[in-house]
Amino acid sequence: MFNALCEILYNKVLVTIVVGRLKTTIYVEVSNKQSIINVYEEVFETETLNNDMYEYITYFTNETPFFYVSVLDNSISQGAIPTCAKQETSNFYDLSASEHKCFNDMWTYHTEKSDVYEIEKKYKKIGLDFIFSPFVVLAHFFKDKISDHLAMFILVEDAAISLTVFKNSKLLYGKYLEINLEETEQLLMQDDSLDEIDLDLDEEDGDVSIDLDDINTIDDIDELDDFGDIADLDSIEEIDEFAESKDVEEELAEREHEEEFPLEVSDELNEDYQRFIRIQSSVNNFYKDEKYTSEFVENVYIADSIGLSLDLKKYLEEEMFLNVYIRHIDIAHEVCDLTKAELV
Repeated sequence: MFNALCEILYNKVLVTIVVGRLKTTIYVEVSNKQSIINVYEEVFETETLNNDMYEYITYFTNETPFFYVSVLDNSISQGAIPTCAKQETSNFYDLSASEHKCFNDMWTYHTEKSDVYEIEKKYKKIGLDFIFSPFVVLAHFFKDKISDHLAMFILVEDAAISLTVFKNSKLLYGKYLEINLEETEQLLMQDDSLDEIDLDLDEEDGDVSIDLDDINTIDDIDELDDFGDIADLDSIEEIDEFAESKDVEEELAEREHEEEFPLEVSDELNEDYQRFIRIQSSVNNFYKDEKYTSEFVENVYIADSIGLSLDLKKYLEEEMFLNVYIRHIDIAHEVCDLTKAELV
């Protein structure tokens, strides 16, 4: 009774924190029992919780006892594996040193315990209620496509890529990839050593087969082990699917008004090329590694949070023969939506 009365007297404040390469976005939503009253967004040129950021957040949280703070996990140790069964998780990664959660009883997302501790320590001054995995954000954002498609789904942030392959809601592969500009030149130098995927056509029936013999292995995917006091996110399955009006999907196969794509790498090293190399390497490993149920991927759906240039799409189409689609995503808004789903 007392809590119900307080909810009438006080507004609810949701604070969402998304950390990028050199900046932090703070998104605040203020609502009452009936509707959203106001939204605020501020970008701080820092990756740490400085005084300006602290004062900005507490300006809102001091006004009500009903406030919740969420952050997007940006730990390089995180990943996703295609099972929830304890007897099978060790086939993909040793979860003993990781925090992990099962998503919809189908697949697991994870982060090293030490990284979760560092995130909680970083925001101890204001307190954290939820740490959300970018893999959960991706699964929510493309829920309409993941449910009945075989495709690769990618969330692009300025400093990282969350890459998955889904078939009819079943995760086949997941990898978190860091984007580091200082490594671009090294990646270019190593490009010649990347193995190609050979597609052989059977002359009789035209079937496509994939020669995996020469593809190099990569490090095992990171895994996890129950997110301490962070709330269970399995309720995400109850979130309504995207309205058609929100689906601003754009097929990136159109050529008009575009410059001719140079297949040779130019002297101007760029982030999109590094993203392409990371994606190509991950796809090669998905096809090669026997522990994954690999299937040939033709389509890729990209959730773009940074305003990608046309270069990445060209690399993927011209070098990997993928059909590329894109949707713009506001990650802070998506994480806020996930927070609201947890509070229902």
